[in-house]
Amino acid sequence: MGACRNRKNTAVALSQCKQGRHVRFFTATGLANILQERHPRGMLTGFMTSLRKVGLLVLDEIGFVTLHKEASGLLFQVVSECYEQKSFDITSNLEFSQWGTVFGNDKLTAAMIDRLIHHSHILVFTGPGHRLEGSLRRQRVGMAVL
Repeated sequence: MGACRNRKNTAVALSQCKQGRHVRFFTATGLANILQERHPRGMLTGFMTSLRKVGLLVLDEIGFVTLHKEASGLLFQVVSECYEQKSFDITSNLEFSQWGTVFGNDKLTAAMIDRLIHHSHILVFTGPGHRLEGSLRRQRVGMAVL
């Protein structure tokens, strides 16, 4: 999964906002950090309540950073509690078969994937990412000016 994924996430989220739906956007690591920070302070329940009010939860960059055991469990809790209640827009550069390396627990990973794909539409993008394409385009334009 790769090229143009961030632009598509943003477009989907913006479309939902324009329709009056509440959208929250997180990187997977960012959400895991929020969960880990709030959990020991007893603030996780309030945060989870705020997520229940969301119509679309965007989780970007699953697999970019390996998560600690506690973070993986807390992220699974979000997915599990939102399962069949909320819409998710998930991006990852990893195939599902590689997600175990991110979450560090094969059973938890399988359960998370199971919930995420149950009612899903999976889009696979191949080719260079939009950042690489943009950089190459800028270089070509710069060379043409010389």
